Amino acid sequence: MKVADQPAQSIKAAASRDALIVEHISLVKYLVGRIMPQLPPHLDPQDLISAAMVGLINAADRYDPERGVLFKTFAEQHVRGAIIDELRSYDVLSRSMREKYKRLEREVVRLEHKLGRNPTCEEVAAALNIGLEEYYGILDDVHVFTFISIDDSWEDNEGNPLCLADVLSESEAKSPQQQVMMMQLADALGQAIDTLPEKERLAVTLYYSEDLNLKEIGETLGLTESRISQLISQAMVRLRGRLRLHKN
Repeated sequence: MKVADQPAQSIKAAASRDALIVEHISLVKYLVGRIMPQLPPHLDPQDLISAAMVGLINAADRYDPERGVLFKTFAEQHVRGAIIDELRSYDVLSRSMREKYKRLEREVVRLEHKLGRNPTCEEVAAALNIGLEEYYGILDDVHVFTFISIDDSWEDNEGNPLCLADVLSESEAKSPQQQVMMMQLADALGQAIDTLPEKERLAVTLYYSEDLNLKEIGETLGLTESRISQLISQAMVRLRGRLRLHKN
């Protein structure tokens, strides 16, 4: 390559980078919009949007089209990671909340092994030595984990992160390594989803596959948004427990 050609190529690359950022600003707003209803009301969505934009810019800087992955798929991973980092800075994902979630997951898995089926809300609450309303309160407390899928993630051979949301949702493009991992996880998940209680199964399917929000799902199932959030939280605890066993 001639030295004189290098500036022109650099300008072209910069223009392509800027175009990717501009074209995917709507992706940032969409991902932030999906998580905001699950967060405490005092959090400013503009702060999350700003953090997510940093993730988008980083994705544009690191994107290599020769890897055969669509930029949207690549960017989603970086934007989600930036949102999670921002939430950590607010202590939304506190240590005590993590411990509460892990305790809940362990108890659900233990009961599944003991009973040979998915335990009911009442059975989990009794095992935790708490009342049913307090159990629902725990589901409300830990629902942030279930919606952003932070605790259980995997990496493909190239270091790209995968999480439960990736498996449940449709993606336009994946690397060959991701495709293999998705197939393996999807097989394990398929059976687990089929065994979920009906309302939990419907809520998860409508949220991740049909892209409905909590209000729309509530209207479909005749339940409040809060109850839908609890159903999805409970379903994701069950599913993540199954995935953890599959991964190990």
